[in-house]
Amino acid sequence: MRRFLAMLPLALLVACSPSSPPPEQKPPQPKAAQNAPDNAVLGSPEWYAWVDDRLQITDDGHSPDQGSDEWNQAVQHKLGQEAPQSPPGSPQWQQAVDALLRTRPAL
Repeated sequence: MRRFLAMLPLALLVACSPSSPPPEQKPPQPKAAQNAPDNAVLGSPEWYAWVDDRLQITDDGHSPDQGSDEWNQAVQHKLGQEAPQSPPGSPQWQQAVDALLRTRPAL
């Protein structure tokens, strides 16, 4: 009987241990990448809305029209020192903003 009681904790430990390793889990993506539109064309309404949401350009429904010079300058201002050096609104600028926001944590 003593042997049985002495072996009981060991038997419970073996019985309760997992028989196989846990399934592989994908590492969590940065929030920026999770919300990024996968195939949004740069300069499309969907892309502008995503940039607007990420940088919180719209304030209580009041903001410049997406893609306008004033809106582009607001994006430049929000990006600060990280802002692209290309002319705001140009295809190169849009590509740089897109790449930056996909790797940058959300505000």
